[in-house]
Amino acid sequence: MKIIKNKLIMAFLILIFAVILVLLFLLTVNAYIKTSVRDRIVSPDNIPMMDTDCILVLGAGVWAGGRPSFMLEDRLLQAIELYNAGVSDRLLMSGDHGRKDYDEVNVMKRFAVDRGVPSSHVFMDHAGFSTYESLYRARDVFKVRKAIIVTQEYHLYRALYIAEKLGLEAYGVPADRREYYGQTARELREVLARVKDFFTTIIKPKPAYLGEPIPIDGDGDLTND
Repeated sequence: MKIIKNKLIMAFLILIFAVILVLLFLLTVNAYIKTSVRDRIVSPDNIPMMDTDCILVLGAGVWAGGRPSFMLEDRLLQAIELYNAGVSDRLLMSGDHGRKDYDEVNVMKRFAVDRGVPSSHVFMDHAGFSTYESLYRARDVFKVRKAIIVTQEYHLYRALYIAEKLGLEAYGVPADRREYYGQTARELREVLARVKDFFTTIIKPKPAYLGEPIPIDGDGDLTND
C-alpha cells in the first residue's frame, strides 16, 4: 500500500512539473513574440514606412444583415482614416468567405466603399481563413511587400511576427476604440495562437488556397464575386 502511495505521489509531482514546464514554455514564446515586434506597433501619426503597398485589414466576425462586429468596425474605421490620410491608396480586406452563408470580406469592402473609398482601390481576399494565411496570401497572391496591418493590439503582435517571418516589411496600427465583450477569453486564446504560429512560421505550410496573382497595384474590382 505504501509503495502504491509513493508511486501516486511521484506521478502527481511529475504531472505538476510537466504543467509548470508547459506554462513556462507558453509564457516564454509569447514574451519573445511580443518583444520582437513591439517597436513595429505605431500610432497613425508616426508611421515610418514610405511607399506602402497597402493597408491590410484582418477580418473578424460579421453579424446578420451584413453588419460588421464592433471589433471589425473599428478595424475598418481605422483603415479608412489611414487611407484618407494618404498612408496608402490600396485597402486589402482579408477574411473568411469560405461559405455562401458567411462572408466577411464583402461586408468589409461595402463598409469602405459606402464611406467614399473607390471600389477599384479595395481588394478582397476571400480565403484569409487565418492570420497566417492572410499574410501568406498578401505576399504571394497580391504581391504585397510593404504593408500597414490594422487590427486590435492584442492581435497585432502575432500578425507582425508572421509578417516578419514571411519576409514582409510591416508595421501595425492598433484599432482599439472601445472595450470588447469577451476580450479576456480572446487574450487567453491568443496566447495559444501565438505558440501555434511560432511553429507554423518555422514550417511555413502553404495556405488552403493560393490561385493566380492579383497585384495590389491593379484593380480591386478583379476580386469582386
